[in-house]
Amino acid sequence: MRVILAVLVLTLLPLSGCISTTSYSDSQEFEVDSTEKPGWSVGDWWLYTFETPQFGEDTARLVVTEVQEDEGLYMLGISSEREAQRHAVINHNPFLGRVTIGDLSVYENGDPQPVFKFPWNNGDSWEFLLLGEYWSAETTGSQYGMPLVKATSENGHSLEYRFNGENGFIDHFEWKDSDDNLQFRMSLTSKGSDYSGQVWFIRATDLKDRLFEGPIDGEATDTFVDSGHPSGIDFDYYVFFIDASLVQGGSGTLSVKDHVGNSILTRTYTTGTQSQELATIPSRSDEYTLEVTLTGGQSTLHFMIAGGIENFWEL
Repeated sequence: MRVILAVLVLTLLPLSGCISTTSYSDSQEFEVDSTEKPGWSVGDWWLYTFETPQFGEDTARLVVTEVQEDEGLYMLGISSEREAQRHAVINHNPFLGRVTIGDLSVYENGDPQPVFKFPWNNGDSWEFLLLGEYWSAETTGSQYGMPLVKATSENGHSLEYRFNGENGFIDHFEWKDSDDNLQFRMSLTSKGSDYSGQVWFIRATDLKDRLFEGPIDGEATDTFVDSGHPSGIDFDYYVFFIDASLVQGGSGTLSVKDHVGNSILTRTYTTGTQSQELATIPSRSDEYTLEVTLTGGQSTLHFMIAGGIENFWEL
C-alpha cells in the first residue's frame, strides 16, 4: 500500500504546476478585433445611453456632420438639442464638436487631446487633458475584443473606457470623481450610417459656476462678464442650469442683472422646493451681477451659465 501511495504522489507532482488557482482577468490578455484607426463618413452615427448625476439617463445619437479634409477634422454633433444644451453648460460629453481625422483626438481648451492611441498596444501609456482634468492613461488589456483604457487624474478622478474597432468608436466610457461618484457614463447601443434628421453642437464658454449654501445672511452677490467667445464670435444665447434644493421652512431668490440693473433672469423658490432647470436666454455682451438670497440650514442653489454658439445641421 505504501508503495502505491508513493507512486501516486510522484505521478501527481508534475501535474501540480499545471493546476492554477489564480483567476486571470481580461486585462492580462490582449486580443482585440482591430488595432487601427477607423475612417468616418458624413451620416455615420452611434446611439448611446448617457448618464449623469444631474439629469439621470438619456439616449441620443452622436452623428458625423462634416468631414473637413483640408482642416483634418470631423465635426461630431448630437441628435438631441436638449443634450447639446446640457453639454454646453455641464461640459459632460467630451466627444462633441471637432475630432481630428488623424487620430480621433477631441478638442479641449482649443487643443486636440489624444484620448485614443492608435495602433492599440497593450501597456501603452500617455497623457491628455479632458473634462477639466489632466489624465495619465494606460491600455491595460482588452475586454470583449476591445482595448481597455484606464486613466487617473491629478485630482484623483478616474476614467475607464473601451474602443470598439468594429463599430469605429467608443463602446463604453465612465468618469468618476475622487470619491468614486459617477460623473458621466456613455454606453453604446447601436451603430449605423446615412443618418437623416437634425443635429446640434453648441460651442460654449463657461461664464459662472457657483454653489450657494444656506443660510445666507442678507444677500450674496457675484459677477461675471460676457466678452464673447475666445474666437471673437458673439454668443447666440446663454444656456443656464439651476439646481434648487430647499429644506422645509427655507426660501430663496436668484436674479441676474446687467450693469444698469435690468434683470435678464429672476427666480423665486418656496419652502421644500426640489427642482432642476435647463434653459436658454438671449445674450448681450455686458457685465452681470448675480444676486441670491437663501434661508434654511441645508438649502442649496447651484447656478451655472455658459455662452453658446449654435451649430445646426439638417442631414
